[in-house]
Order: sequence, then structure tokens, then C-alpha cells
Amino acid sequence: MPRFLSMVRVDESAIPAGGPSPEMMQRMEALLEEVTKAGVMLDTAGLTPSSQGVRLNWKDGKVSVTDGPFTEAKEVVGGYAITQCKDMAEALEWGRRFLQVHDEDLPVTCEIRQIAED
Repeated sequence: MPRFLSMVRVDESAIPAGGPSPEMMQRMEALLEEVTKAGVMLDTAGLTPSSQGVRLNWKDGKVSVTDGPFTEAKEVVGGYAITQCKDMAEALEWGRRFLQVHDEDLPVTCEIRQIAED
């Protein structure tokens, strides 16, 4: 069965100072329990803020290092999930449900891509 990577993109400046609401966290916990029991979830996690990240770049045969935050990027990857679904339609349905558990005033994007198999 194909595997999919879901990348959750957020505008860090739009995240409330206290973090997500307790109600959103309850909805998220329930959905993650459901997707795990369905045998779909392989791995998932949120990521630390971009201010704690480091970016490596390869150009002209040299590696350069840039410490976060990355001011040129308004939207950053805030989390990920690796799922195993029967097809893209099923992966999209789980992604849609994931977005819907978020608070209405927190804009979130979920990019879903199939993992290439050898």
C-alpha cells in the first residue's frame, strides 16, 4: 500500500501566544486516535519553531549554514504525518479531516505527497 507524507504549513505569526485552544487539542487527539486505530498512521509530530531551526544550502560545491528564523519564509512546515493509505483519495480525506479539527481563526495548509517507492 502506498505511503504519503503530509506537511502541515503554518504562518507562525498567526499561532496564538498560548498555543492552540484546549478544544482544538481535544479534537486533534481524537482524530489521531482514530487514524491510528484505522492502521493508517505510521508517524506524526509537530516541529519546533523555525527560530530553533538551521538550514543547510548546497551551492557551487560548498555548504552554507543559516540559523532560523528564516525571515524570507512567512509560511513554515509546522508538523508532518506519514500515513499508509489505499490511494491518494484516502490520504486527501484524512488530510481534510485534519484541517477541520483546527480552530477556524488558525490558517493551516496541508500538502500531501506520495512517497516514491523503489
